Amino acid sequence: MIDGHNDLPWEMRRKFGGDLAAADLADSVPGVHTDIPRLRSGGVSGQFWSVYVPSTLPGPEAVSTTLEQIDFVHRMIQRYPDDLVLALTADEVRAAATQGRIASMLGMEGGHSIDESLAVLRMMFDLGVRYMTLTHNDSLSWVDSATDRQPLGGMNDFGRSVVAEMNRLGMIVDLSHVSTEVMRQAIDVGTRPVMFSHSSARALCDNQRNVPDDVLVQLPTNGGICMVAFVPDFILASHHRWLEQTRQMVASDGHDPRSSRAVDRMIEQRLRDDPPPPVRAADVADHIEHVRDVAGIDHVGIGGDYGGSSLMPDDLNDVSSYPRLFAELERRDWSRSELDKLRRGNVLRVMHDNEVS
Repeated sequence: MIDGHNDLPWEMRRKFGGDLAAADLADSVPGVHTDIPRLRSGGVSGQFWSVYVPSTLPGPEAVSTTLEQIDFVHRMIQRYPDDLVLALTADEVRAAATQGRIASMLGMEGGHSIDESLAVLRMMFDLGVRYMTLTHNDSLSWVDSATDRQPLGGMNDFGRSVVAEMNRLGMIVDLSHVSTEVMRQAIDVGTRPVMFSHSSARALCDNQRNVPDDVLVQLPTNGGICMVAFVPDFILASHHRWLEQTRQMVASDGHDPRSSRAVDRMIEQRLRDDPPPPVRAADVADHIEHVRDVAGIDHVGIGGDYGGSSLMPDDLNDVSSYPRLFAELERRDWSRSELDKLRRGNVLRVMHDNEVS
């Protein structure tokens, strides 16, 4: 299978200073969701590695830090050549599978990484980046985020020029994290299939990071894909309410409720005395089926978001867990052809249809 979003590069930077010698990914690495043995156990044949950097960084620092994250992924691939290989096209992903290696693709998580420069965007593409999420948690001067003020009501002219340039280059426009209006506008103005690299269905969990049905309905006309995330906050409404309460508690203590470190500290406290409602593979399967039912079987994929959240479903706790999700779908009478599209067929088509011929 091919997963749309994994934050291992930032986990490695935060916990090990980006030092590949400090944590051998060829062995079990405690404290992270991802290592090579667990990727193998999970049946992962292709992974989009997020080269995320915080959207609070000033523009030039965001660019330089993104370059460091890109460098980390390249060094990771070079360190484990028997297991990982850089893949820039759909054909290269297929070739990696025949070689028994895990195709590794790069995705930028937020337009702050280009600092309002189409030249930087082009250079990131040349370094191997094959999708860019237009925003992260903060709105930019040219595009609104789902989790911030939305002064533009979508995108401005520069935002539309970014979409056009990405379409020209063959870099996939990723609409996870953007406001609902940006989702609609980007699909309307774009000429190539979009992706949601790690989002779920808003109809089942009213989180602004999720995709509403009217946007899912647009995906067949665009050819795009919604890759369902496993983050409990995106999956179960009661869990979303629990996390919102946690953020309110962080704010009451005088800390920034948008700080992942501050929120994680409060989560650790609450887990002992007031744990959240459990989320399981069956709940994730509900979102996958909803996207299939609304957008169609050709427009659904998987973007677990491992490493991007301290909490994961009880039975999908790391990248070795994907078979449990597929077993759940098989119990729901998904056919082999449907599962093949979900696993890799749909995202390979989106990659191919974005490539410049």
